[in-house]
Amino acid sequence: MRYVDGLFRLFEIVLVALLACMVVMVFGNVVLRYGFNSGLTLSEELSRFAFIWLAFLGTVVGVRDRAHLGADFLVSALPPLGRKICFVLCSLLIIWSCSLIFLGTFRGHAINMQNYSPVMGVPMEYVYASAYVLSLGIIALTVARLYQFARGRISNDDLFSAVDPEEALAIEGAGPAKTAAKSEEKKQ
Repeated sequence: MRYVDGLFRLFEIVLVALLACMVVMVFGNVVLRYGFNSGLTLSEELSRFAFIWLAFLGTVVGVRDRAHLGADFLVSALPPLGRKICFVLCSLLIIWSCSLIFLGTFRGHAINMQNYSPVMGVPMEYVYASAYVLSLGIIALTVARLYQFARGRISNDDLFSAVDPEEALAIEGAGPAKTAAKSEEKKQ
């Protein structure tokens, strides 16, 4: 688990670095264009590639933190067995769709290694390789969550808990007493 935490810490550092590079490149190019009537053609393409990697890596980190938008109103109305069935079905659908992303990227690998970006001249597969990270990361996280479910380590309430970032921050700042009171409110 410590290695996984370290890997995701590395992902977060890479995300921050990619975002910082994008800001510097785009802002610098705007200043060069409007202030000096010039610009860096490399900046536009590189910031676009950084954005692709940022989105795909951010998706994997978001899946781990369960930070994606979710609507659990239908599933929360189901009995415990219905929730469990929906959890397994959704997990299998996630694995299936990520497998399709991986296979599609793999099938286009040879073509994309011969397809070069117009400005930088690097193979486009280096950009599209972010789909490998996305698909393998989400598959691994989903399989791990299914394993936890099979071992009984996930409670019925945590199967489909959509996490609202503002609510999570409020709960974190509230402390254990208010968190317990909030949990009791939800149960009623």
